[in-house]
Amino acid sequence: MTELSKIKEKIEPNKSHHPKYLAHHFKNMLQQTNSGKLGMWVFMAQEVLFFSGLFCAYAYMRYMYPEMVLEAQKSMDWIIGGMNTIILLVSSLTMSLCVRSVRMNDNSKAKLFLIVTFILGLLFIGIKGSEWAHHMSEGYLPGKFFHPIPGAEIQNPLAHIFFGMYYVMTGMHALHVFVGLSLMIWIYFRLKRNELNSENYVGLENTSLFWHFVDIVWVYLYPILYLVK
Repeated sequence: MTELSKIKEKIEPNKSHHPKYLAHHFKNMLQQTNSGKLGMWVFMAQEVLFFSGLFCAYAYMRYMYPEMVLEAQKSMDWIIGGMNTIILLVSSLTMSLCVRSVRMNDNSKAKLFLIVTFILGLLFIGIKGSEWAHHMSEGYLPGKFFHPIPGAEIQNPLAHIFFGMYYVMTGMHALHVFVGLSLMIWIYFRLKRNELNSENYVGLENTSLFWHFVDIVWVYLYPILYLVK
């Protein structure tokens, strides 16, 4: 090998020595994996800040209007909220099993667990949508649109503040669920193309982290909206 060839190999390593899924700007898979995880944790940190603002706004509302919040919470069905909590907790388990299967190079099981997680996510959205529809049919809308139907349990005119926070908090959470479901579709097609394995799994692991975060947010939303009196 000539001196020029040695220099060229140092600057532009032989691609045959690198996995096809290794991006050109990383030296090896470990560096690529660690960089992907770091980026995801930074993103998760700002997500925590975002939802923290909503929780602070809710705490302020509860401080300013404690009686109104207690009255408005009567419209919340804790059984439905509890069902959705169980659904998301089970989906966290199946998502973790999906990651485990990929790291064991068992793509068939990974696809199965991913499909189950996806179905559970859709079920959560379906239940939450029906709950929203029920509240709206009662006239429990935010702001100037708050017009309870005759005979509705909640008639306090200030309750529009509670329902405004309710729709914003659960709506933003539902948006994150939709993002998680979209990521699962992307991961599924990557699994079908056999692009994920025990060496290249950071995309799936980051999707899993995002889904766990979505579940954790709901674990906090459920008690403050449905249970705390």
